[in-house]
Amino acid sequence: MTLPAQIAVSFDYSNGATFGFQGFVIGDPKYGILDTSTLGTSTLVDPVVDLTPNVYHIKITRGRNIQRDTYEAGTGTVRVLDPLSYFNPQNVTSPYYGYLAPLRKIRVSATTTTTQKYLFSGYITDYKYTYPVNQETGYVDIVCSDAFRLFQMANITTVTGAVASQTTSARITSILNQVSWPSSMRTIATGSNTCIADPGTSRTSLAALKNAEFSETGAFYMDGSGTAVFKNRTQVLASLATTPVAFNQTTGIPYANLVFAFDDKLIINQANLARTGGTTQTVINQTSIDKYFPHSITQTDLVAETDTIVNNIALEYVATRQETVIRIDQMKINLLNTSVPTDTIIGLDYFSNLLITNVQPDGSTIVKNLQYQGIEWNITTQTMDCTITTLEPIADGFVVGSSYYGILNTNTLAY
Repeated sequence: MTLPAQIAVSFDYSNGATFGFQGFVIGDPKYGILDTSTLGTSTLVDPVVDLTPNVYHIKITRGRNIQRDTYEAGTGTVRVLDPLSYFNPQNVTSPYYGYLAPLRKIRVSATTTTTQKYLFSGYITDYKYTYPVNQETGYVDIVCSDAFRLFQMANITTVTGAVASQTTSARITSILNQVSWPSSMRTIATGSNTCIADPGTSRTSLAALKNAEFSETGAFYMDGSGTAVFKNRTQVLASLATTPVAFNQTTGIPYANLVFAFDDKLIINQANLARTGGTTQTVINQTSIDKYFPHSITQTDLVAETDTIVNNIALEYVATRQETVIRIDQMKINLLNTSVPTDTIIGLDYFSNLLITNVQPDGSTIVKNLQYQGIEWNITTQTMDCTITTLEPIADGFVVGSSYYGILNTNTLAY
């Protein structure tokens, strides 16, 4: 069976975090920047190997943890058939001999006649070898994680250039500089909030990045190409205004296995937030507490510069999470279905709006305008499907003219 997109898996055995070619290309907007791109050398580079012909199964998980309310490390497992024991690190006849090592780079791409997207770009954390009984061909599961794992392993104490009144985006840039994350692998929007001087405490670089993200009420994550992305709070709110992609049982994109939820798991009606050197800012919604009992969040040692900023974050957090409604947490998409537009699905990104309509057995409908916030890919030589994680907006705001987010006395006026 032919898949709707050509799936490719590349294995890059070179050192460093950067994927693919990094030479200097005259006129190229990314690789033609003086003092940023690298002039080529005559030294032979480590190989980039196409593993696609022997790949048997691919599983990728990326996105936001619904209950922890944060983006987590994307992970993947690529199962590769190994009939010639090429992945035996002691096999001197293997073309990979001398190159097999943890934390080498791996990428999974999907290409159609009109587009190419990276479904995952990460670093190998484990090679799991299996030689099944009564089966001649062994296989290796290549387990990988995106750069969040690298950030988690990199401890920092001080951050060079992290001075008082630095914007959240500049703080994130300083942290990435501190751990030598390539500048070519960043997309950083200008932050709206400002930070205190770096506190100089011992923590992981990921924790420091997450602190700046929370102090902005923005979003920091790794995209499918392996780029570190920071969206400021204005971009997060502006995403509400984009036209949603329709999923339904009639004229829209077909789906299966909707996962409904109507519970109290995501309710927050009391926020206790404090910055380093500041006082705790407590915001409550008594009506929600009376209805659902207390559901609290506590965050300390934030790097936001003023108590006013922290109080605004607390106000927004409670305003957007004080109530609960019926949710659609997940839906499954089978890309072998010819009614599913492959380019649309592989082109979805965090904060894409999804309008999901479900007709109930009695003819009534459930309609939800949600945002794409995660995906799990399951790909074999015969199958290509994904399970999409959907969420209510992580930050609510009033969008003039929007039939979903422009309703007076319903939608929240953001700060």
